[in-house]
Amino acid sequence: MRGSGAEAIAGMEARGFIFGASVAAKLALPFLPIRKSGKLPCETIGVDYALEYGSDRLEMDPASVVSGQRVAMVDDLLATGGTACATATLLRKAGAVVEHAFFVIDLPDLGGAKKLSECGVATAALMEFEGD
Repeated sequence: MRGSGAEAIAGMEARGFIFGASVAAKLALPFLPIRKSGKLPCETIGVDYALEYGSDRLEMDPASVVSGQRVAMVDDLLATGGTACATATLLRKAGAVVEHAFFVIDLPDLGGAKKLSECGVATAALMEFEGD
């Protein structure tokens, strides 16, 4: 994580808050919460993205990122990569440089790491579980 050059940590709602905020505290870096639509009490920017069963929206406070700031994403699980790619898109829309994402668990059979690679984000996970 330290080798990523991160200047802030972003965590996606909801379990990404637990892991991301912990990593940010340990590294003494700012934490950027990426929320579901309508949850922040300020003006936001957002991005809509497709799910297997519909669509969703992520939002953030654009003032929480300094243009050119290097932000690493942290979440509990990498499955299809849809939420993480949407998060990278949102952070970049706010002016961040996003090149790294860290997960506790990767489910490689679902292709999330490949999708993130196509979004220009390198991934790492503490553990992975192959499918049957």
